[in-house]
Amino acid sequence: MPAKRPTAPFTPLDFQLVLLRRMADHNPGLVEDARHRLGVGVADMREANRRWQAMLHAPRSRSALARYRSVLGEPESVTPRRIGDLDCEALLWSVPLWPELRFEVLVAPNGVAWNEWLVRAPGAPGPELRTVDDLLPWSCTVDEAARAFAPVRPLEGTAPTRWGLAFTAPDASGAARECAAEFTWGLLQRVAVRERP
Repeated sequence: MPAKRPTAPFTPLDFQLVLLRRMADHNPGLVEDARHRLGVGVADMREANRRWQAMLHAPRSRSALARYRSVLGEPESVTPRRIGDLDCEALLWSVPLWPELRFEVLVAPNGVAWNEWLVRAPGAPGPELRTVDDLLPWSCTVDEAARAFAPVRPLEGTAPTRWGLAFTAPDASGAARECAAEFTWGLLQRVAVRERP
């Protein structure tokens, strides 16, 4: 019986492929361009996602925070944050594919990670979001859209890594439009727009 080959470590590159795999459902063209920049093929992306899912669902899987530390290394920053009544820590890791963004994990005092998504890097300029036309795929994060078009209403995502926001935004003519924006890993994927009644 042949010896079992050791599995290669799961790397930051593999993690970026996991992020892209979920985004491919909405923006295959952008994902393909990103894959080419990373120098990997579709099979590499599928394999990275398969391995990630295996880690998530292993009988003795590590905590989310331990998993991210093992894959991404030590975070570039750890910042105390208060959200409503909850004190937590925000851990940030760089993501080479999106140098202006960071992968953020919010960790409760008991060590449980309760939110994991892409956010704008501290000090990086955010997009100017004034109209529906500014809402291009991959142009903004959940919190940027929420601030630009407040008030917003959260929408249930179609998967654990997906979020949605409903809000009103003007189009180029200034007419109010009802918008439903979909985000994957915190990054805008698409917006459905209709005229406000």
